[in-house]
Amino acid sequence: MKIYTKTGDKGMTSLIYGERIAKNDIRVEAYGTCDEANSMIGLALSHFADEGVAELQEVRNFFHEVQTILFHVGAELATPVGREVKWKLEEKYVKNLEEMIDKWDAELPVLKNFILPGGHPSGATFHTARTVIRRAERNAVEIGHANPLVLSYLNRLSDLLFVAARFVNNKLGVEENKLHDR
Repeated sequence: MKIYTKTGDKGMTSLIYGERIAKNDIRVEAYGTCDEANSMIGLALSHFADEGVAELQEVRNFFHEVQTILFHVGAELATPVGREVKWKLEEKYVKNLEEMIDKWDAELPVLKNFILPGGHPSGATFHTARTVIRRAERNAVEIGHANPLVLSYLNRLSDLLFVAARFVNNKLGVEENKLHDR
């Protein structure tokens, strides 16, 4: 099978089940933004070696699962209204995010200031992924997606990415940049 199909050369693409829509449709923007965030998560993971820091292997393993689920969130967003979603989100996926947020956050210094995105390249990339997920969430709201778990998952995932950025920076000994009052 060739990578290129030429079917999108005129600005149209296919949803799941073959319905053709414009590439600038909000639905394409929503699942494309999930794909963008997924790539940012992969980039964040590529920035750290887990030698000597056992918790970073847990981060890597957990985010590999998140990447899989995020791929399926995109597929759900690419399913036309009224058609059966082949792989629906379940409440347990949202709960898994919440459990990991609580676990990692418990190991971090209490926030007393806003922090600026940055730190270790992995932490900074998790911050970037967080902002991309927020955009995906806004797009999903605009679609008015039928499954409320899509919005819950994206909302919680952005929270997890914030905590992951802090957690990775902390485990790698990189101090957070605090927002200074003017």
